[in-house]
Amino acid sequence: MSAIADFFTIALLTATLRSTAPLLFAAMGGLLSERSGVTNIALEGLMLLGAFAAAAGTFFSGNPMIGLAVGMLAGLLGAIVFGVWTIGLRADQIVAGTAINLLGAGLTAFLVQRIWNQAGGSPQVEKLPAFSVGGNNVNILVPVAFLMVPLVHVVLYRTKAGLRIMAAGESPTAAESVGIAVPAYRYACVLASGLLAGLGGAYLSIGDLSQFTTNMTAGRGFIALAAVIFGNWTPWGTLAAALLFGFSQALRYQVQALNLPISQDLLIALPYLVTLVAVTLFARRSHPPAGLGKHAKSG
Repeated sequence: MSAIADFFTIALLTATLRSTAPLLFAAMGGLLSERSGVTNIALEGLMLLGAFAAAAGTFFSGNPMIGLAVGMLAGLLGAIVFGVWTIGLRADQIVAGTAINLLGAGLTAFLVQRIWNQAGGSPQVEKLPAFSVGGNNVNILVPVAFLMVPLVHVVLYRTKAGLRIMAAGESPTAAESVGIAVPAYRYACVLASGLLAGLGGAYLSIGDLSQFTTNMTAGRGFIALAAVIFGNWTPWGTLAAALLFGFSQALRYQVQALNLPISQDLLIALPYLVTLVAVTLFARRSHPPAGLGKHAKSG
C-alpha cells in the first residue's frame, strides 16, 4: 500500500490536470465543430498557431495576458480560413484540415526564424500566473479548461442555439427545411473551435512553458480529436477520455521523479499508444452526428 501511495501522489494528480488542460480546450472546440457537422482535424494546426502567437504577443508586449489574447486571435483567424474553405467553398473537410495543420507547422517555423533569427523556438517569455496545489504550481488556465466542460454541456443540451447546432450536425437538409441557418451555426462552431484551440496552444507556450518551440503541440490536436471520438461526441465523455490521455502523459514525469526502471521511450510513446488503442476499441461503439462531413445546401 505504501508503494501505491508513493506513486499516486498530489504531484501526479496536478501533472494529470496540467496535461489534460490543453487537450480539453482543443477537444471542447472540436466537439462543437463536429456537433455542427464539420469534421475538424485542423485542431493541431490551430493549437500551433495559438501557441506561437501567444509567445510572440507576450514577447513584444511584455504581458502574458495580452499574449493570451493574441494566441486566441491567431486560432480564430486560422479557423476563419478553415471555415471559409469547408463551409463557404464546400471544400473537402479532411483535406482542408490537413492544409491548416501543414500551414500551422510551416508558418510558425518560418516566423520563428524570421522574427528571432534562430531555429527551434522563441526566447523565454513571461508565463501566465499560477497558484499552488499541495506545493505544486497549477496554471490559472487549468480550472478554466475544466469549467469549459459543463459550459459546453449547457450550451448544447439546454439552449435553443445548442439544439440547432446538433440539428445541423445530425441532418443539415432537414434543419434547413425548418428554417435553421445551418452555415451560420457551423461557422460559429468552427470559429469557437479556433478560439479554444488557440487557447490550448497558448496554455502550452505561456502557461506550461515560457516559450514557443517548433511543433510543440506534438500531436495534442489529434489526441484531442480522439478524445471527442472516444467520448462519443459528448462533453462529459470527452472529459473522461481527455483525463485518460492526460494521465498517460503525466505518468512520464512521475516515473522520472521516482526514478523507476521504465523505458523513457515507452513512456513518451504511451499517450499515442493509449489513443490508438482507445480509438480502435471504441470506434465501432461510438455514434457520430449523422450529418458529420456533409455539406449544407446553402453552404
